Amino acid sequence: MVIPHFTRFMRTAIAAISAFTLLAGGAVVAQASPQPQTWTVRVGAQSANQAIQGMAYLPGDVYIHAGDTVHWVANSAEPHTVTFLAPGQTLPAFNPGDPAQLFRTGGDVYDPASYFNSGILATVEDSLPILPDYSLTFPDAGTFDYWCLIHGTMQHGIVHVTSADEPLPYTQVDYDRAAQQSTHEMVVDGNALQGQAMRNADGHTVIMGADDGVAMVMRFLRPTLVVHVGESVTFLNDGMGAPHTVTFGEEPANFAIPVGDPANYTGGDLNSGIVPPFGGEYTVTFNAAGTFSYVCALHDYMGMVGKIIVRP
Repeated sequence: MVIPHFTRFMRTAIAAISAFTLLAGGAVVAQASPQPQTWTVRVGAQSANQAIQGMAYLPGDVYIHAGDTVHWVANSAEPHTVTFLAPGQTLPAFNPGDPAQLFRTGGDVYDPASYFNSGILATVEDSLPILPDYSLTFPDAGTFDYWCLIHGTMQHGIVHVTSADEPLPYTQVDYDRAAQQSTHEMVVDGNALQGQAMRNADGHTVIMGADDGVAMVMRFLRPTLVVHVGESVTFLNDGMGAPHTVTFGEEPANFAIPVGDPANYTGGDLNSGIVPPFGGEYTVTFNAAGTFSYVCALHDYMGMVGKIIVRP
């Protein structure tokens, strides 16, 4: 199943606190065993205009007691997943046609022998199967790694589960404060990254976003270019984590399938399909004058749009 338009598609430092109670005479005693509790982890981060997106779980490490629940809440328009692999599984490349990646898989109680997946989490609310949150209860102690299927090894989290009588190092308030600080740092990093990527573009090259493992820039850099008939523009995705498309005209129902001939574009519908990170590129030769608008079909709802002005 394809999500149209991706709305139609889709360890940071924490101030340590004591988890012990000081009693008279200086004796130190662990806190009493708590009742089961729910912990909130934010999934992703973003700037106010959605141009900067953070590839992170906030916090990346969460410490809980056996029997507690983790509640992951979508915190960005950029989609993410929360995915625990089964023993022997390797982290796959994201495939939006795979229901086991696209939709929630597994129950509400975590079993380390099985595959658990949240499905697509994002703040976008007008398209299924995108979801706003995901919860799992962890009945047993252990250390459990998870990833985002969309952003791969660049987005990793850990749930540390201890026995119910052991003290925990952080509170939810600590996690919330750290999340705010991390979001600020991601936005600052992303703004610097955007300026750097812009300098790498030129009169015939559009940089398709940027990322550095901390932040992602969801914009075409030099989105508007002026060229002449017969000249070409190369769209370059030299980031490390985010796929994009170059789509002129009407967006196809399946944005992953190329449409049209980029070697002879004179207007109408043209779609690159998925342009992968790590140097993926798509070159369009313009053989008619005009103004041609284009979008990234995965991220245009965030403002990832542009146009090519072609003069005789």
